[in-house]
Amino acid sequence: MKIVLLDGEKIKSSADMHRAFKKALHFPDWYGNNLDALNDMLTEATDEIGVILVNTDKLAESLGWRWEMLLRLLVDLKREKPNFRVAFEPLKPGPED
Repeated sequence: MKIVLLDGEKIKSSADMHRAFKKALHFPDWYGNNLDALNDMLTEATDEIGVILVNTDKLAESLGWRWEMLLRLLVDLKREKPNFRVAFEPLKPGPED
């Protein structure tokens, strides 16, 4: 399985996010660095792929409106492709727990 780690501590822009996907999944140089291109690449992939999202509050802040679009894209792919997985950081107990 190829793993893409999107860590909000390291991803500070959509360019950083696309670089993470491109590096982890060995996208070609002509990869378009936008959500449509990402959807195309992930849809066409035959490898088993896992995307792990950590520090999601910071990811959401860094990606802005793209965060919600990315989540939709990942959820749709998870529904459509049995070899595609998405995981979020484990919930940590709050001070009241």
